[in-house]
Amino acid sequence: MSNRPGYVIRDQYACYFVTFTIVGWIDVFSRKACKGIILDALCYCRKHKGLHIHAYVVMESHLHLVLSAHPSSKGLSAIIRDFKKYTAKQIIEWASTSSQESRRDWMLLVFRHFGKRNKRNAKFQVWKQDNRPKELFYPKFTAQKVNYIHQNPVAAGIVDHAEDYLHSSARNYAGRDDCLLEVELLDF
Repeated sequence: MSNRPGYVIRDQYACYFVTFTIVGWIDVFSRKACKGIILDALCYCRKHKGLHIHAYVVMESHLHLVLSAHPSSKGLSAIIRDFKKYTAKQIIEWASTSSQESRRDWMLLVFRHFGKRNKRNAKFQVWKQDNRPKELFYPKFTAQKVNYIHQNPVAAGIVDHAEDYLHSSARNYAGRDDCLLEVELLDF
């Protein structure tokens, strides 16, 4: 996904830690509607594109995930590309039409600014292009990344306990039944 050495998805069906970040670190996901766009798209990719979601957290301006792709799918890079393309369109549409969003004009200005600087975009850019994928070869490294994901809201001071954060797979790993998204738990 990135041109930088060491940050590419080499094995399309292996398990990876990835981060998706909104350009300019705009806190788009402080809005419930935008969190819903992300969760709905992840659910769709899981059900229809062969995405395996092992861990996730939706923070205000970025997502951390541990993902893999089913062998019958087109591979993780294609799924991520489709996910980011679709969610970018949905976020732009939301920002363009939301009469309740006080920052609407500013957000569209920032998305347009980044879009103009990137030849790959027609008009707007919502996501940074570098996902910094890290293949998870070893159980200890995998456990470290899953823990990092789940502790993100704690480190940000949003909750005291990881499983109390609604938009995270920490609830799944804690065995709670009030999870927003189905994930495939990893056994370290």
